[in-house]
Formats: sequence, C-alpha cells, structure tokens
Amino acid sequence: MSPDWLDTIHWNPDGLIPAIAQETGTGKVLMLAWMNRESLQCTLETGEAVYWSRSRQRLWHKGESSGNTQRVVQMRLDCDRDTLLLEVEQRGGIACHTGRHNCFYHRYQDGDWQVVEPVLKDPDQMYGDKT
Repeated sequence: MSPDWLDTIHWNPDGLIPAIAQETGTGKVLMLAWMNRESLQCTLETGEAVYWSRSRQRLWHKGESSGNTQRVVQMRLDCDRDTLLLEVEQRGGIACHTGRHNCFYHRYQDGDWQVVEPVLKDPDQMYGDKT
C-alpha cells in the first residue's frame, strides 16, 4: 500500500492526529489517544491499535503492559481529515489504565465531577505498582 494515503491526513504541527477508540457493537467511546504516521502504519499492519505516547515519546501498542489490546474493526477519517475514529474490539474489557471499561468515567453532575464507572480490575494487578 502506498503511503500517499497518509498525506491526505491533516496532521497537527507535532505530526499527530487524535484517534477516538469506539467499541464495536455498543458504540461506546472508550478513549482518546494520539497517532503519528508510524503508529497508524503499525495499526494497519498488525490489525491492533498502536498509538503514539506523548508522555513517553514512543509507540505504544495498546495493551502491551495490561494485555487489554484493541483489535481494529475499521478506521474512519472525519470530514476535516484531522481526527480518526477507530472502531475496536476491546479485548479484556478494559480500555482505561485505571482499570475501568472506558476512560470517560467522570460525569458532571450537581456542580461537580462524579465517578460513574466502576473499577473492573485493580491497576496494580495489570501494571504492578506503576499506574
């Protein structure tokens, strides 16, 4: 496959594009991460989500530490070509490093942010003492 398709994407000044991971079947938004050219190419080659970790400045194969990988069902690019939507099968049922099903577990309610999603697995069991 020619890399020309990568040139049609509107990368931000850092060479990144936001990627929303949405659960296949339920449509639930699981997380937002960032991708660069290399991570997007790796995602296509492996069939599993590979992101760019801005904090670690390296490729991040989702689930490399926790085992909770994301099989990519399909990818879509928005109308402005500056945001990706990955429809994924969330293996292990946990997308968030906090041990929850998704990263959007705070809901604004009654003047404050309330935690509305339970921890499904203790992060220490997934990552050791690093969360």
